[in-house]
Amino acid sequence: MALLPDNCEKYYVGKQQAQHCVPQDGINQMLSEQALLGKRVLRLKGGDPFVFGRGGEEVEHLLANGVNCHVAPGITAASACTTYAGIPLTHRGVAQGCTFITGHLQNDGQLNLPWQSLSSPRQTVVFYMGINSLPTIAKELIAHGRDGNTPAALIRNGTRENQEVYRGTLATLAKLVKQHNIKPPALIVIGDVVEQFDSKHVGKLGYMKALVAPATAQQEAV
Repeated sequence: MALLPDNCEKYYVGKQQAQHCVPQDGINQMLSEQALLGKRVLRLKGGDPFVFGRGGEEVEHLLANGVNCHVAPGITAASACTTYAGIPLTHRGVAQGCTFITGHLQNDGQLNLPWQSLSSPRQTVVFYMGINSLPTIAKELIAHGRDGNTPAALIRNGTRENQEVYRGTLATLAKLVKQHNIKPPALIVIGDVVEQFDSKHVGKLGYMKALVAPATAQQEAV
């Protein structure tokens, strides 16, 4: 934001739980209206716009109104937050796959998810927007065969200076939410990878003495 010129028009359309300062339809309309006026429009989002970011809906609206657009990929929260917390999403011999899924309750208060497929012990499951439905998530996964002792973590304010990581098990995670008064937004990570590394030695950049990253990133960090 600091790089934008002073004459750039800025509109805040951020969202918090149950608090949308501008409804999604309003955001869509704003994008197309400004673009059709001949302006260059940037829709800035956190994470990846196509992973639980409603970016697809915005692109759909723009194309329907004759506006061509370009989408730049981002790093979704499930990847960024777990890496910053020292939790690998996959690890040879531990987790051969990972699933990103929303834990947001439907309008009828239900959470209809493919519980059986999410209960495989050889995969990592990351729930977005699942704090309020965590008791249901834990109950259903255990009922469908996932071990209640499976390591699990809650990550709040991921990748930020005030990042909080709470570790427990699938069976105890809901208690951690109450104990620490954890409020959304926060990620839920379930799988043996949560305990793959000692969190005291792998985690936020400030605690690291070695960096595993592409060569260009290593050079910049050094």
